[in-house]
Amino acid sequence: MTLQTWELLSYIVTVVALPFAIGVFLFEQRKERANEEEATWQLICDAYIDFLEVVLANPDLKLRSQPATPDLNEEQHERMLLIFDMLISLFERAYLLVYDEHMDAKKRRRWNSWEDYMREWSQREDFRERLPELLRGEDPDFAAYLQRMAQQAEAER
Repeated sequence: MTLQTWELLSYIVTVVALPFAIGVFLFEQRKERANEEEATWQLICDAYIDFLEVVLANPDLKLRSQPATPDLNEEQHERMLLIFDMLISLFERAYLLVYDEHMDAKKRRRWNSWEDYMREWSQREDFRERLPELLRGEDPDFAAYLQRMAQQAEAER
């Protein structure tokens, strides 16, 4: 091969193959990021299902109803508070991992399901009443977000 042939091949690589390789690399990176986001979302959804199993295991607390459960004894009150702590922890994890002010349509759909869960629980009287205590020490942005949601839920009643 002559020097001119080598030069021509290097130009071809520079003009065609290098941009193509960069494009493939960027595509693979984007795909990998999307897969990681999907896996993260699936993990926190699985955690919410596990949480609902705890709710089902405590039917005496009537956690799926909107009004506060009346006449709880001390042990029931303690269990309810612990379950609410678990829920806040789960909501905060979802907020930190999924929520973004500038979400694309796919992320927005994922976040909307979490927002629905938060809104549903915020409609429960005793959950709302305990929010200041439950949110102590949590991420400030998350705490403000959930407080706003609880205020909206209370206003809608």
